[in-house]
Amino acid sequence: MSAPATEDEVRALEAHERHLVFETFGNDDAWELGSLLVKLARNRGAEVTIGIRRGAQQLFHCALPGTSADNDAWIARKSAVVERYAESSFLVGARFRAKGRTFEESSRLDPDRFAAHGGAFPIRVRGTGVVGVVAVSGLPQAADHELVVAGLNQFLAGLLPT
Repeated sequence: MSAPATEDEVRALEAHERHLVFETFGNDDAWELGSLLVKLARNRGAEVTIGIRRGAQQLFHCALPGTSADNDAWIARKSAVVERYAESSFLVGARFRAKGRTFEESSRLDPDRFAAHGGAFPIRVRGTGVVGVVAVSGLPQAADHELVVAGLNQFLAGLLPT
């Protein structure tokens, strides 16, 4: 089991959820956000796969060198957690760990389909709710989560690469 999460860590992850909200989200936004995440990953030398979905539609996908089909499977499993709980996969896992439990044992969900590990984040539109998922796989879970959050912060602040 991963190290237990503290209540402060859970509150910090909850703050990400409250602040990283879109006014609108369309196909062009997915392209821009995905491209930004690719640039951030390359700048960090991160070997990751990036996926963005709106509902059932894949809007963006990029597998950087050094990744494999396993990263696609992790994205699918982490995204399934976001779709079920409407919260980031890292927050869901942290809530279980804060209670001294594991997601795998306590959620009663198939671990082949669901993974509450960091890296998948809800695309939440103000006044609408969760409309999609942005996910990264390839780094340790906290780093996957941090990369997504960094990209969302930059995107929502209008700091797009040129």
